[in-house]
Amino acid sequence: MDRRTDFLVIGSGIAGLRAAIGLADAGDVLLLTKADPTESNTGYAQGGIAAALGADDAPDLHYADTMAAGDGLCVPDAVRVLVDDGPRYVDELIGWGVRFDRDAQGGIALAREAAHTVRRVLHATDATGRELARALWMKALTVPRLTVLNHVRAVELLLADGHCAGARYVPGAAGELRAGDIRAGVTLLATGGAGQVFSDTTNPAVATSDGVCLAWKAGARVADMEFVQFHPTALAVPGAPRVLLSEALRGEGARLLNASGEAFMARYETEGDLAPRDRVSRAMLRESRRTGQPVYLSLGHLDPALVHARFPTASASCRLVGLDLARDLIPVGPAAHYMMGGVETDLWGRTTVPGLFAAGEVACTGVHGANRLASNSLLEGLVFGARAALAMTQPPASGRMAGEVREVDSTLARAHGRASSCARPAEGAVRRRMWDAVGVERHGDALREAVAALTEWQAAIDAPAHAMRTPDEWRLLSLVTVGRLVAAAALRRTESRGGHYRGDFPARDDVHWLAHIAERKRDTDS
Repeated sequence: MDRRTDFLVIGSGIAGLRAAIGLADAGDVLLLTKADPTESNTGYAQGGIAAALGADDAPDLHYADTMAAGDGLCVPDAVRVLVDDGPRYVDELIGWGVRFDRDAQGGIALAREAAHTVRRVLHATDATGRELARALWMKALTVPRLTVLNHVRAVELLLADGHCAGARYVPGAAGELRAGDIRAGVTLLATGGAGQVFSDTTNPAVATSDGVCLAWKAGARVADMEFVQFHPTALAVPGAPRVLLSEALRGEGARLLNASGEAFMARYETEGDLAPRDRVSRAMLRESRRTGQPVYLSLGHLDPALVHARFPTASASCRLVGLDLARDLIPVGPAAHYMMGGVETDLWGRTTVPGLFAAGEVACTGVHGANRLASNSLLEGLVFGARAALAMTQPPASGRMAGEVREVDSTLARAHGRASSCARPAEGAVRRRMWDAVGVERHGDALREAVAALTEWQAAIDAPAHAMRTPDEWRLLSLVTVGRLVAAAALRRTESRGGHYRGDFPARDDVHWLAHIAERKRDTDS
């Protein structure tokens, strides 16, 4: 079934919803969501949303913390937009009915997380994302010209004279609509992250980086794909999902212990348990290798009643596997959590393809640099979703990320050898290959083998016609395409910085690598 609309928004997380609300008075808005409307990375965000609202805080302090976490690659103008506009848009959320936790005096309760120098994280217990999604959906329901299509998957961006003119869609696994085209004046990608590219992830099943795949296939540039954030504290019980245990736990005093009950982080990092996420993840792996045993999160020294009241989501997750969050040692380990890279945009969400915008985790504005500051992700979706909506009502233009960006030859991956077979892979094999070769610690030989395998797999998956692809095949296409982009970028960057760590190049190299790597699809690419 073919449709027409003024504005097409693909994705129903914080960025997509805020943009759709912002477009309310500008024309007809059609929002596509792959699953149920509330199923997104936003809803799984436990920790909170950062904004300089405290009496001891200021945008300049938030700016400094964000720049430090980004390890030299944050785009200063993007960070300035984030921290300056953040308080205004968070106040707007409060006005729309978001129920943030309050302190004893009735003010907004602020938490501290790793790499923040002050308390600036607003939260709704440890289910902040769910609360934001609830309030934004309630607000969206008041938008008279907004239509929502559930259980449909965008599979191709439509192009006309080099401009994005909408998208082609197919029904999802539970969808009832027939396939069709949506012709749109302007299109926004707000499809979220890529955690499912890896076997170990905190992300929901829908986080398959479809937006990056769509933009790449349409010729848009992607950037910083090597920078993946691995959250250090995912529940690590064999056979159980890798559930996120929020960094706010450590912000409130939880400690990382080894199997002997020793606090070990000071051995590796001066900031201890509150060091940046990438360094905590690597320290945990090293301690586990040193001892030959798992590592644990402990809240046993805290008041049990307060632990369960402050962290009901984490408490419930532990209870499902027979653990008491407040009393037991909780086995934890790193898991893929957040993509700093994505579809390259300017400060208004414009991509390098006119008429195509991106906002939220699918986008790369440069605001996170090489390593995201905790709780800046929801803020980014909020701020840049709102800015994208403003820009989408303006004449078409293409955007570029600020700072030094090196565009590389997208055919580079083909020079690194070939896999032994070009048979279509199983999804599990793709995700395990990404975790083993492109995970927390990376090495050149494994990366070369991964790039070769992913390149051959991508060619095999690209072969069927659209009409022949099942929902699982579309999902696999996204995973393999984006996996290859991540692995190829990680192979190119011969240094260690932020979330990207090369065991064969363990030092940061500002002489050669103080730049963003960007890539676009060539006509010769599959």
